[in-house]
Amino acid sequence: MSSRVRDAGQNSGVAPEFTVDPALLDAISPSGDRGGIVLGSGLKGEPLTISALRSTPTRIVLVGGLYLARQVAMRAMAVGAWVVVATGRPTEWQVLSRAAGSRDGRPSPLVQIRRLSPVELPRPSEDAPLLVVTDGGPTPQDLFPPRSPWQTTVYVLPYLHPQAGATANAADLVLMQRLPAGQAELAARIWRLPPQMMRQLTTLQDDQVVALGRNLWRPLRLVTTGKEQQLLGPVRRGD
Repeated sequence: MSSRVRDAGQNSGVAPEFTVDPALLDAISPSGDRGGIVLGSGLKGEPLTISALRSTPTRIVLVGGLYLARQVAMRAMAVGAWVVVATGRPTEWQVLSRAAGSRDGRPSPLVQIRRLSPVELPRPSEDAPLLVVTDGGPTPQDLFPPRSPWQTTVYVLPYLHPQAGATANAADLVLMQRLPAGQAELAARIWRLPPQMMRQLTTLQDDQVVALGRNLWRPLRLVTTGKEQQLLGPVRRGD
């Protein structure tokens, strides 16, 4: 799979280094490698990084609560990405604007909170990649499919729905939090998971996530910095 999950410190290729306002870094206190996002830690406590901002159009599906989605967006901001959120619940995403702060008394242009309708997007580049978050419920419209290099589109699914199968199958990376038994069975059908993996999805703790991709099944534990906890609260499964 191309959106790889890797152990930080392993020599598995160096991602580009993005530039970011030092004030934003200080506000979020992110933990990340060059061009990657440290999402959590492995079973032995080793940091695990996703290369989510890449030179090829990328799709990521998140199945779970807003906590995980907002944390991924914040960490993309922290490595220099523009973030555009298309959502039917804009109030829940204003925390990103607070994290980005203001410039000359106006909200930072790094974050845009939009309605669920097509808009013109910033043009992504290697120096300014773009993360588009589609928070449109369990059967999201594909309003902003990734069509250009350095654009990553994240689809936030509060739960798995049979009609989301096409979106899920098209993803380069899937991040799943704990699922009830019925949804775990649906996940097993969508991704052809064996019974052991299906059962594991039902027993994840609130701070655990499974990263799923082609030839990838990696359980991990979310890691939250002090600044993120101030903005997002404690790690949780729900919204």
